[in-house]
Amino acid sequence: MNDALFETTLTSLPLVTKGKVRDIYAVGESHLLMVTTDRLSAFDVIFPTPIPGKGKLLQALSNFWFDFFRDIPNHLTGVDPESVVKPSERHQVRDRAMVVQRLTPLPIEAVVRGYLEGSGWKDYQHSGHLCGIPLPQGLQRADALPEAIFTPATKAAVGDHDENISFENMRDMLGDARANEVRDISLRLYREASAHAANRGILIADTKFEFGLDANQQLTLMDEVLTPDSSRFWPKDTYTPGQSPLSFDKQFVRNWLENAHWNKCPPAPSLPNDIVEGTLARYREALQRLTS
Repeated sequence: MNDALFETTLTSLPLVTKGKVRDIYAVGESHLLMVTTDRLSAFDVIFPTPIPGKGKLLQALSNFWFDFFRDIPNHLTGVDPESVVKPSERHQVRDRAMVVQRLTPLPIEAVVRGYLEGSGWKDYQHSGHLCGIPLPQGLQRADALPEAIFTPATKAAVGDHDENISFENMRDMLGDARANEVRDISLRLYREASAHAANRGILIADTKFEFGLDANQQLTLMDEVLTPDSSRFWPKDTYTPGQSPLSFDKQFVRNWLENAHWNKCPPAPSLPNDIVEGTLARYREALQRLTS
């Protein structure tokens, strides 16, 4: 745990906010420094136990995807994070931070689902629908959906839970043109990433994207992209519909928490060493497979 960065203590820049995983600082009027810590959140609650090195793995994978989708506008600036903090603080940002444009974030998370798992599986069992969208009868847990589905959600503050909303609700929030743009880009990102991942032995069951608007009102991809924190990654060779698949993501932690009978409300329990090490190993394998 000595190498873990649970939270930053930068004094060379003004702190803007601390999220579930990222600490964000102002770099002048138009840029932000986003530092990916080793904090872990599950069920929208931050855990007291860090996962040493997780932030660097997440940052490396996001950097890979930002480059993979380089034709999609994103918030990266190319400024070296170590250049905006004083020398004694560089170790806190090395390999785990990015200097980004200051955007106006959209108030939604752009969720795309290709398989029936998580809250979507629970919704289907109860109603036969997925976030209000009717699905064929007789689907099993973890079944592939007939086609990828866009299911937006509201963004929750730290400690609150995200809530699924209908596309119509999203249209009311963003307007028709912007809502259609977010949906279409999200589905494109998911389809192209899924094809890349499948060739490397990983099924992307679902994921969420975040977008903001720049000064010219251009839709811009931001935050993290297709990481084990924001996605469900399943090994292709062991995938079997009808059961909760093995994973390279937070599902390993979620499964342990379900068995621990935690009530999913703060305070979160400490994580045992085997869960910490198992989580880190899964994140590392996801990065190695996807970027090889």
